[in-house]
Amino acid sequence: MAKKMIEKGVKLDKVAPKNVVAAKVNGNLVDLNYTTKEKTEVEFIDPDSDEGLEILRHSTAHVLADAVVRLFPKAKPTIGPVVDEGFYYDFDFRPFTPKDLKQIQREMRKIIKKKQKFERMELTASEAKNMFKDNKYKLEMIDEFGENLSAYKHGDFVDLCRGPHIPNTGLIKGVKLTKLAGAYWRGDIDNTQLQRVYGISFPTKDELKKHFKLLQEAEKRDHRKLGKKLKLFSIHQEGPGLIFWLPKGMLLKNSLLDFWKEMHRKADYKLIETPHILSRSLWETSGHWTNYKDKMYTLKIDDKDFAIKPMNCPGGILVYKEDIHSYKEFPLRVGELGFVHRHEQSGEVSGLLRVRGFLQDDAHIYMTPDMLEDEIINVVRLCLELYEPFGFEYDIELSTMPEKHIGTKEQWEKSTKAIEKALKKLDMRFKVSEGEGAFYGPKIDFHLKDAIGRTWQCGTIQVDMSLPEKFDLTYEGKDGHRHRPVMIHRALYGSIERFIGILIEHYAGKFPMWLSPEQVRVISITDDQAEFAQKIVKKYKDAGIRITLDSRSESVGKKIREAQLDYVNYMFIVGGREVENNTVNVRTRDNEVLGEVKPDKFLKRMISEIEERK
Repeated sequence: MAKKMIEKGVKLDKVAPKNVVAAKVNGNLVDLNYTTKEKTEVEFIDPDSDEGLEILRHSTAHVLADAVVRLFPKAKPTIGPVVDEGFYYDFDFRPFTPKDLKQIQREMRKIIKKKQKFERMELTASEAKNMFKDNKYKLEMIDEFGENLSAYKHGDFVDLCRGPHIPNTGLIKGVKLTKLAGAYWRGDIDNTQLQRVYGISFPTKDELKKHFKLLQEAEKRDHRKLGKKLKLFSIHQEGPGLIFWLPKGMLLKNSLLDFWKEMHRKADYKLIETPHILSRSLWETSGHWTNYKDKMYTLKIDDKDFAIKPMNCPGGILVYKEDIHSYKEFPLRVGELGFVHRHEQSGEVSGLLRVRGFLQDDAHIYMTPDMLEDEIINVVRLCLELYEPFGFEYDIELSTMPEKHIGTKEQWEKSTKAIEKALKKLDMRFKVSEGEGAFYGPKIDFHLKDAIGRTWQCGTIQVDMSLPEKFDLTYEGKDGHRHRPVMIHRALYGSIERFIGILIEHYAGKFPMWLSPEQVRVISITDDQAEFAQKIVKKYKDAGIRITLDSRSESVGKKIREAQLDYVNYMFIVGGREVENNTVNVRTRDNEVLGEVKPDKFLKRMISEIEERK
């Protein structure tokens, strides 16, 4: 994003670099027809930046509404926001058809081709009501927003909107309407059902093509389909949003957990386990009963209120409070693989990525204030060590004090500076998201980039100034007096379920050796090789290799093909010649033929590959 110092009284479109879509003045997004009020530094927004793409897509939603009203004058436009999958616009109208969708898209192209300017209009509530007097949805929004309203006009179409928008419709180069759906006004089932049209747009046609290629690739990697195909997990209507782990899925899950435990043992973490059900009084102290109850599953035991834990922290704090602590114990690192439940709406639940019950790899670290910087360094290093074997690229985001927060400004500044210093000492590049921290403290989030370029938020490191205060946590300092400890919450995988869903899609089901639920399949050609094959299976199993035997009376070609479709890392084909030579004929899941190899020699290779987590 280009920055320029602009004199007072200059209209930005006169000095803007080519192809930018908007600008930021004093931190506020504005249209390019904005005139500067004073000499100021202006940041111009590129269309392929996150902010620029959002502005482009919201402008495309206006074009969509214009096209619909041109074709179907009785349709009433309501709202058209940008969403993760592009944008949508809701209309009060009869259900649209696929044929309508094609017609709307053709009309949109005509509007785009005309390069119609987006013009901002400042309105009073009275003017706005007069302008939208035939649209009850707009009138409802006007009453809600009050005075100082704005609308945007392109061609003959006007829509209530706060903006900003792109300079003209011609900047929309790649656009496609993607699907139709029904939706209730304001998301309320008691309101009118509207017709929703979804779409996606980009600054170039090439980006649109790349996007749909990515969607095709993502479809192939869908963890729900691969999870079923590879028999890793299942979901049943008897437990919506809850995961049934199958034997192969448990092998994968336990490989991840074993790795986690090994790392935490080396990093001097003490592991605990806390109950799944805890009393209302605990959740009242933590603040969850007041602020999070809608997400909690509650029940009564002996006429008293309890809740299934949605988070591990309060239970972990009870463990801390069992003893009197000294600064000499710090940093005190306490880890927990804790299973939690949260009530997600049925429409939000999705495979392993959004569930109602999941295992969190939590840890809570207690320390003196002067230890914070060094401990952040330790946690970041641990996080990167955990991610390294998976081959992810990653971005780091530091989120700072939000408008609503607890703690003093000085506490926030001290905590945030400690995090910044730690990341700089590690020579880590990071993005700062101003005002996006949790209400109780600043945080670091790790965004992992998978094999096809999608990003996933996984690990998080959060400084907490709330719970130590609420639970009156203390330690004895060097001066012999009681002090409040600094507390860090951190999760590296985040949710084991979600992380496995990401891994399935990252690897497209083809797991590296150390994670693979089935590392080797021995394929015997006839029954004559059964004894020799079973000896190999036993030797490999004894060495900890996940190996199976396929001795069915099927053709070798069919058995090899099935093993490859099951993404088994290696196939050992055993026939009369292999028995005679005491060898196995090795083939990979990608059909690479490695030829005859001594089983003992190949076993050493496999053990090395697993231990190195290649």
